[in-house]
Amino acid sequence: MADTRDYAPVGVYLMVHDGHGALDFYRRAFAAEVVETYPHENRIGHATLKVNGGEVMLSDEFPEDLTGCRSPEALGGTTSSVYLTVDDADAWFDRAVQAGAQVIRPLHDEFYGRAGKLRDPFGHVWGVVGPVKG
Repeated sequence: MADTRDYAPVGVYLMVHDGHGALDFYRRAFAAEVVETYPHENRIGHATLKVNGGEVMLSDEFPEDLTGCRSPEALGGTTSSVYLTVDDADAWFDRAVQAGAQVIRPLHDEFYGRAGKLRDPFGHVWGVVGPVKG
């Protein structure tokens, strides 16, 4: 079992309506490495993923009084987004779209870099930002 010293000091924890599907999607879309999973009631009770050198945790949706939050599907949207700062925004963005992400805002060049937004099949919004192509 992982010790709390193994976790990042601040991390993202996503609540999803299909944990097994989410693990598959994040592997394909963001080259996620599944570090650990813990089943609970035939669902994902907890999973830790490594994505682009960072850490994302997730679980299937359970009663709000147990977890304190609900999935975007239950809410009808999300109240936050996850940002990926990457070396090649086009490659990351295209891979996620091919895996099933919906384009919210296509990639375009901004003063801070090349950026776009995606919605994953579980309702979470992902920003992808990288250097402007020269």
